[in-house]
Formats: sequence, C-alpha cells, structure tokens
Amino acid sequence: MSDERDNVTWHVRCRPDTSPDGHLRVLDLLGDFTPVVQPLPPLAALAQLRGAGRLFGAAPARLAARFRIQAMAKYGVDTHIGIADTWASAATASAHVGRSGVLHLPDHRAVENFLAPLPVRALHGIGPAQAAALERYGLHTVGALAAMDETVVCRILGGKAGRTLRDRARGIDPRAITAHRMPQSTSAFHTYNRDMYDPALIRAGLLDLVVTLAERIRRREQTARRMTLSVRLADGSTVDRTRALPQPSAHTEDLRAVVFRILDSMAFQRARIRRITLTAEDLRPADEGPGTQISLDTARENRLSLEPVLDHLNARWGHTVVRPAGAYRRAS
Repeated sequence: MSDERDNVTWHVRCRPDTSPDGHLRVLDLLGDFTPVVQPLPPLAALAQLRGAGRLFGAAPARLAARFRIQAMAKYGVDTHIGIADTWASAATASAHVGRSGVLHLPDHRAVENFLAPLPVRALHGIGPAQAAALERYGLHTVGALAAMDETVVCRILGGKAGRTLRDRARGIDPRAITAHRMPQSTSAFHTYNRDMYDPALIRAGLLDLVVTLAERIRRREQTARRMTLSVRLADGSTVDRTRALPQPSAHTEDLRAVVFRILDSMAFQRARIRRITLTAEDLRPADEGPGTQISLDTARENRLSLEPVLDHLNARWGHTVVRPAGAYRRAS
C-alpha cells in the first residue's frame, strides 16, 4: 500500500514584493527537496515530491513548513504553499493558506470539500470574463460549477475551456509537472559576527560549506566542474578565486581538496574576514560526465560508499546531524 507522502504536488507562491533574485533562490532551495521543479515566473513554482516524505521522514505539511522556515531564514523570502494531488488544486490551495502558510489537501475528499464553497473566481486558471459569464448563469461557487452538466458549461464558456474548468472544479487536472534543468550553479555562505582571522576556524567554516554544497549537488544528481571562493574582508573589499576540478565530481573530499587549494593560494596571513561564500559552478547532470573510476585507495572507496548513507541521515534528521569533525569548529 502506498504512503500518502509518496506522491504530492506543491504549489509555492512567493510574496508579491519578492525580487527576481529571491525567486531564483527559492527555486534553488526547492532543488534541495526534489529534482522535479517547474518554475512559474514571475513568483511561483511547482514541485513534485514523490517519495520525499519517506526520505525526509516528515508528513507533507510538516515538510512544507520546514521549507518555509528555511526560505525565510536563509533568504528572507516568505512563501505560501498549497499541497494536493494535482497542479490546479495545489495552486488554488496556495492562495488560501491562512496564517500557517501551508494548506495540505491529503485526498480527493479534502479537495472537494475545500473547493466547493469557494467563489468561482477563486478557481485556479479562470479568467474574470469567464467567471462573470458563469455568475450570470447563477454559478457563483466552485461547487456549483463542478455539479453542473458538462454540456451546459461548454455552452457558456466554449468546449475546451468549459471542460477544463469544470474538471478543475472537481479536482481533476491531468497536467504533469515538467522538470526544468536545475540551476548551473549553487552557493552557500557564512557571515561572521566579528572580524575573523583564526585560520583553523576559517577552514572549519569553509569545510561546512563544502559539505553543504556536496550534499546538495548529489541530491540533485549533478556534478560540479568548478569551485569559486569569495572572501569579504573587514574593509569591505572582496577577493574571488576560481579553480577547476580535475574531473567533474560531487564527492565531498574532491570539492574539499580544490577549495582548500584555493584558500591556500589566497595566502591570507592576519586578514580580517567577515564573510565567506562558496559557489559550485558549471553543474551538469551526473550521467553526462565520465563514469566514476574505481580507486585503488581503499580508504577513499570506503568514504565514498558511506556518502549515500550520510546524505540520507542528514536529509531525514537535519543537514548538520553528520558532519566531518572539523566542520563543527565554527565561530559565530
């Protein structure tokens, strides 16, 4: 028997005052939860979370609440999320989330009960002229539209539009989510509350960023070809440096080796650092690159074989549950 968490659709709305960059960051964050993300410019997105509930160990509404907290904490973007089994129902729900910011319609009965009392103008995809035409015939609610004979609705709105909107009023929407290519770069940063010049703590913070990006890239089934380190100093100046990986990779130790070489090449002595930003660039689907070669280094092979296990633990219990010991030596 399938779990109710196995196949759900999210419709994510950003607040109207969200910047284009904020919307892109929300799309980027959605990619941490599922690879099936469809942007809906200017300020919305669809996501298919098939099996994500099992992976993260959370019911759909709780997982969506977790996403909202991360979007607000990391990027200052407030989102509203409707959850249902179809695009149209989820999109209608996301406009009526209430104070919680999340509305989950777990089954078809819940969808029908939610849609029926809504004014017909609230149905996702209906235009003002179409709503006015239905209201002239006494169809003022979504429930009334759903109950009306299809031939009557088609006479009012036209064949295709009438059938489509009546189906949506009944919670039927066969459209599939089209996963767009994931972003070709992704970044993470750490800002210090005071000037930082301790090399050990700087490397620890950088290692934590490496682990975060490596997990994110693997979850999206991508590999990185370049890494860029950007360091903001206390005087406001910024130092950027980029280095290519020997071969495309999403393994933590491969990214760490390149990033630490970048840091060493910057030759900071007692520089006062306020912020470090790490970006993985030229991301491609993992199956586009050369296959992973088996190493004769047994210790490395053992570490790589553990990565999927560690990724699963972090996905389910929080991204800092399992980390290299050095990554915990961080300063605020």
